Amino acid sequence: MDVVVFGAGSLGSLVGGLLARAHDVTLVGRDPHVSTVRERGLRVEGEVEATVHPDARREVPDAADLAVVCVKAFDTAAAAEALADVELDVCLSLQNGMGNEATLADRLDATVLAGTCTYGAMLTDPGVVHCTGVGEVVLGARDGGPSDAADRVGAAFDAADIVTTVAGDMPRRLWEKLAVNAGINATTALADVDNGALLDGDANATAIAAAREVARVATAEGVDLETDEAAVAVERVAEATAANTSSMRQDVLAGRRTEVDAINGYVADRGAELGVAVPVNETMARLLRAWEAENVDSEH
Repeated sequence: MDVVVFGAGSLGSLVGGLLARAHDVTLVGRDPHVSTVRERGLRVEGEVEATVHPDARREVPDAADLAVVCVKAFDTAAAAEALADVELDVCLSLQNGMGNEATLADRLDATVLAGTCTYGAMLTDPGVVHCTGVGEVVLGARDGGPSDAADRVGAAFDAADIVTTVAGDMPRRLWEKLAVNAGINATTALADVDNGALLDGDANATAIAAAREVARVATAEGVDLETDEAAVAVERVAEATAANTSSMRQDVLAGRRTEVDAINGYVADRGAELGVAVPVNETMARLLRAWEAENVDSEH
């Protein structure tokens, strides 16, 4: 399969590097990373070891069978614009936050799939990505149900030895992922702690409260996600990624804009629209936005 990975950051480079073991892959990202990959190849280290040689560039190719979108949620509209003129069969979002698939579907003449990914990844140097944990890619139709396109993409991921599940309940899985991100990302970013710190104490109570609020909003949306299920999901991911630095904490440490608007901010907005009280997510969103206003470089 001919695959373009749009957003060659940590996750995009890892997924693209793993896919390149079995497919023709083009990474689209920024220099000096893409120029290094083009010249020397991409080194995958950590839980998975491999050196691969995907194409790497700053501009999208003319055509591909599959586009995998891994940019930050606030860059989804730009990704859709960049991919609009690419001849594509399928586009898969592996992004954080809600609403990314709708933004892509509005602009692309391709089947848009929803996905989640629990592989841990961190770019350590240009041309080098560290796999901090082998997780799972779950993908499927964005509105749920069976999908021939999802089956084809799932088979392609399997062929590259990526742990993959094709699921018919992606709306529920996206809300569960939102609960995990709302609990883990914001709490670790604000408290400046590793994910494992959420397994007990005050950080645990805060993360669980945020996740339970997400489940209440999901229920109001008609999605079957129990509050206890959301809480268990947070603790399961925190335990599995105990030594990891969450993506939002990485952004804060680097002085970059975070995905707060697509995670805790989204929960706060939907809670207000649906009449569901979400005070923990509202407070987290306000604190992170206040931090961004004082600390984020306008070029990030």
